[in-house]
Amino acid sequence: MGYRVAVVGATGNVGREMLNILAEREFPIDEIAVLASRRSLGTEVSFGDKTLKTQDLDTFDFTGWDMALFAVGSGPTKEYAPKAAAAGCVVIDNSSLYRYDPDVPLIVPECNAEAIHGYTKKNIIANPNCSTAQMVVALKPLHERAKIKRVVVSTYQSVSGAGKEGMDELWDQTKAIYNPTSDVETKKFTKQIAFNVIPHIDVFMEDGSTKEEWKMVAETKKILDSKIKVTATCVRVPVFVGHSEAVNVEFEDFLDEDEARDILREAPGCMVIDKREDGGYVTPIECVGDFATFISRIRQDSTIENGLNMWVVSDNLRKGAALNAVQIAEVLGRECLKKG
Repeated sequence: MGYRVAVVGATGNVGREMLNILAEREFPIDEIAVLASRRSLGTEVSFGDKTLKTQDLDTFDFTGWDMALFAVGSGPTKEYAPKAAAAGCVVIDNSSLYRYDPDVPLIVPECNAEAIHGYTKKNIIANPNCSTAQMVVALKPLHERAKIKRVVVSTYQSVSGAGKEGMDELWDQTKAIYNPTSDVETKKFTKQIAFNVIPHIDVFMEDGSTKEEWKMVAETKKILDSKIKVTATCVRVPVFVGHSEAVNVEFEDFLDEDEARDILREAPGCMVIDKREDGGYVTPIECVGDFATFISRIRQDSTIENGLNMWVVSDNLRKGAALNAVQIAEVLGRECLKKG
């Protein structure tokens, strides 16, 4: 016996990826509904070898459905997630709306799967920010061994993190630069993204950090350990898919780089590719379509007492969003609903 699953926002990048991953991982499904806004009504999406037509989210009745994977913004989530939850359908939400709610578990299954039992308070589970998800997968096994005191991270985030509009803007600007008769238009981003980097993701906050940077701090504390100090600089780069992060970690106890490498090789969700030679590391273009979080450039930081540096790369549409949501659904089924 399988589950009745709804995918909300099925026509977007993340929604389509959720459908791909549900099919790839053979999630036990009896019935699936693909939902979208009225303007996308009837749009066809793929699910394995099937083609499905989207239904109207506004009129959909969630009664009798087991779980709904939400891949829409905070606005529609605020309107429809409580309706789904009230109808008895467990919501797995990819937006930022519920991540910081103390009554909603924020889950990365490799890190804190046990927290999922808290979903019953609101019938909602939150998926973390894409840049946080891949980082905590790499940090968790190291934290268990040597206890992390402080993390300094600089991100190199692809334009797909800003949705289809972000990807289109990079493509259009790149073409325009090679065609001098075209204007290089800036719409989605604050500055030209083609052949450039922009140290600004999401809105600015009073202390000078951006909301994206704040998310990484707050979510790492909620998922791993509230005592960990985190500081982040988030940067948008002209890459279509795949987020990269340069991560500096300070531990309470000494951790040798060779031991760290061995720990990460055995850790769930991690793939270590770390050779000290030309090309002996992973770049975003190589991680696209993969489930793993790739870790390279692991080395001691001699400027602090117990420090390591590493390079962390992952497909942000997968581990950063769709894959993590499906993994949450798998844990929910296995540990709580127990139907599949």
